[in-house]
Amino acid sequence: MKRLTLILLALTAVAMVLVAQSLSARIDGGQLRLASSRMRFLTGEAMDRLRDGATVKYAFQLTARENKDGRILARTPQQFAISYDLWEEKFAVTKLGSAPRSISHLSASAAEAWCVDNTSVPVAALGSTPTIWLRLDYQVIDPTEAPAPADNSTLTLSGLIDIFSRRTREQLRGSEEVGPLRLENLKKR
Repeated sequence: MKRLTLILLALTAVAMVLVAQSLSARIDGGQLRLASSRMRFLTGEAMDRLRDGATVKYAFQLTARENKDGRILARTPQQFAISYDLWEEKFAVTKLGSAPRSISHLSASAAEAWCVDNTSVPVAALGSTPTIWLRLDYQVIDPTEAPAPADNSTLTLSGLIDIFSRRTREQLRGSEEVGPLRLENLKKR
């Protein structure tokens, strides 16, 4: 009876570790890509802004390391612009940058998954490292944050009222990690 209890506890612990990692990885056409079915970032203030008709830009960064806190092997930044169609209640996503791509008519979870799936690092940048750790960071790019003027010549009464009446915005950022991953196992998928 004690042995069965120990086995059940061990299986529960393994299941909890597997559930905690919401990211998975695969190699696709020379790129190491992520997939996520549970990563949620279209929430809170970002979702409120989308439902108010604003486009919300996100900056993603995928980092590959030798081990959890080891040397960085590759780092890829990527930006996405997300909008919400009030009539259809669907999302549209545009991958910004040198090779822009767009997709529309997505649910919130499908839009989140599309952003994660379109953030990758080149396999060639990983070298011959047998195992890697991946970290995906994301952050909302706030369009209202502008650099402060060097002098006070542009300050007006209405400008001061605007500055002091702004509410503090929550930081819209997060990250997920997965690892250790064996590259040879990812190539077999």
